Order: sequence, then C-alpha cells, then structure tokens
Amino acid sequence: MTTKKLGRRTVELSNENKVLFPDDGITKGDIIAYYENVADRILPFLKGRPLVLERFPNGIGASGFYQKQTGAYFPDWIRTVRVRKQGGSQDLVVCDDVATLVYLANQAAITLHPWLSCADRIDCPDLFIVDLDPPAGKFDQARSAALQCRALLDELSMPAFLKTTGSKGLHVVVPLAGKESFDTVRAVATRLMAVLAARHPDELTTEHRIDKRRGRVYLDIARNAYAQTAVAAYSVRAVPGAPVSMPIDWKELAQKKFDARSYTIRNALQRRGADPWADLRRRRCTMSTLQKKLDRLEH
Repeated sequence: MTTKKLGRRTVELSNENKVLFPDDGITKGDIIAYYENVADRILPFLKGRPLVLERFPNGIGASGFYQKQTGAYFPDWIRTVRVRKQGGSQDLVVCDDVATLVYLANQAAITLHPWLSCADRIDCPDLFIVDLDPPAGKFDQARSAALQCRALLDELSMPAFLKTTGSKGLHVVVPLAGKESFDTVRAVATRLMAVLAARHPDELTTEHRIDKRRGRVYLDIARNAYAQTAVAAYSVRAVPGAPVSMPIDWKELAQKKFDARSYTIRNALQRRGADPWADLRRRRCTMSTLQKKLDRLEH
C-alpha cells in the first residue's frame, strides 16, 4: 500500500498493479493515474452532484456492481448528500476534488455516473440529455441522428453539445438553467423527440421496446428523471480498450474512422484543439422557452 498527498488530503492506494482490463493489460494504477491527470476536465461535471459508482474490484472480466449508498468505510472527509428514495433515503458520494476522485478510482470505480441535478437543487436538472442509441455496430446511424437532432435544436434556437458515450452511441446535451422540475423537462423532451421522430420515421424512433425499433436509432430520454444518471464526460467505460466518454466538436462526426470508442485512456489526454464544451454553462436555457418555440413550430 502507498499513499498520495492531494491537496490537504492523503489518499491510501492499494493493489495498483492489479489488472482491471485483462485484454489490454490496463491496471488499477493506470485508472488512478488517468483520473488524477484528467481531474481538471472531469471535476466540473461531477462537482455538487450525487454520484453512482460502477465498480469492478476484480476487473471487467468479472461481475461488477453499481454502488449508490456510500460505504461506511469511506473517509469522513468525503462529501456525501442524503437523497430520498422509495421507502426512505440514502447517502450518495459527491466528488468535489481530486482527492475524492483518486479515492474512488482506488475503489475500482471505473465508470462515474452523476445525476443531472446538483445537490443544492436536487429536483431541478441543469442538463437535458438525449441518448442516441443505435443498433449494435451501426455508429453511422448515431452520427446521422445527432445531426438531425442538432438541426431541430438549431431551428428552435437552442444550444446543442455533443459527446461520445464511450460505448456505442452519442449524447446530445442541452445545458439548462436548473430552475424547472424533472417532470417539466421530461414533458417537453417527450414532445421534442416526438417531433424529431416524426420528421425521420424511417431512421429514428421513440419506441422503448427493442423488438419494435426495426433497426432505427432509439431517442432515449429516460435519464431525464429524478435519481437517474448519465455517464460523466471524460469517464472511463468498463469495456475492452478502456474507452472514454468524450466531449467532441460537431465537425468530428465527419471523420470516417471516428466512432463512440475513438477516445480511450491511452489518447484522451492528448486531444488537441479548443474545448468543445468551453461555453456550455454560458449557454444555459429553459425548457419552458423550448416549449413555447415548439408551440409555434407545431402550429
């Protein structure tokens, strides 16, 4: 066991040589190093938010698990927030600093899933996310769907940001002012996706059941609800190659070899160019504004 001094905290590290990605030889130490090095980029998307951890103590070749309730063994300096759940409440970790981030990586928390709302406004999301879920191996369909989604948002004068999921699809992200309830956001999102699917019925669907999608991209808005999560920007995914959910510029979609797993812990830190999400927070909007624009569009 070793220790690492991070700010005012000292974090104990263990089993750093343990291989977590057997096909790639990626160790727990590699995951810890990645998160420490990417801290300045990922922390803005974690700070203040309840967090669900996807942990693989025995590597991704074995069964992992999702951890919500904070472990009693967590250091007392790690921030937690109590949130209500069906039948009671539970304490979730909040990752506000690099020490907490490294501690979680040492717990083999490979993938980090923050809420879409912050602890101080728990019922009011400040992000709206459309998960573009294509059939397996059909990333080009997700690419097309992202452009179609952006075109509609542009028509409505709404901001649209993009990131890979690190799995098989893309997330279109709209920053919100955090003043409206999840129910309001979801209701408007449902209308928006209905309009989008109606414009491209052969390519897009809002059908939840896989057997009814008929090879179309699923416009998934299920994450836009209380206690739901979405993989954090810059988070590692627990699949071979250790891909990363990466904010990207819209122009990157045109690259022929680009797909949802193009960025990994091997190349994420070498990404060149301006931050495509640099002005995300400055472009916050409201779903009530979107609703009014939809009213005009539909009439």
